Amino acid sequence: MEKNNLLRMDNVGIVVESLDGAISFFEEIGLKLEGRSIIEGEWAGRVTGLGSQRVEIAMMVTPDGHSRLELSRFLTPPMISDHRTAPVNALGYLRVMFTVEDIDEMVARLLKHGAQLVGEIIQYEDAYRLCYIRGAEGLLIGLAEQLGSK
Repeated sequence: MEKNNLLRMDNVGIVVESLDGAISFFEEIGLKLEGRSIIEGEWAGRVTGLGSQRVEIAMMVTPDGHSRLELSRFLTPPMISDHRTAPVNALGYLRVMFTVEDIDEMVARLLKHGAQLVGEIIQYEDAYRLCYIRGAEGLLIGLAEQLGSK
């Protein structure tokens, strides 16, 4: 008998420089701010291995309530490296993919908020239209529109 203790994926974490800017950007995509707080104390540093730390976090939730992004802004210790503009094929690179109703409308709206299209919007068979954009702080975001389900 196979044992499986996994219950669900809870969230994906993204470290940002501007929490307000990142919240606004992900709200524009359609996520809602679920909560915002400062995390600090000895226990927190023991989890991350950073020792004494102070982090402001914002939890963003998708409209279906199933997926979350945890946006973190480190107050102490300071950030030590920046991977935001790493190319798509960088090792360990973070990309979040969202399914949207209308990819053209979403891209047009996000471009007005400073996002940039990475390549182009392409169609994969009769299933999806897809693209990558660079959003707030150069974060790589994937957008997919499922075809034939409207």
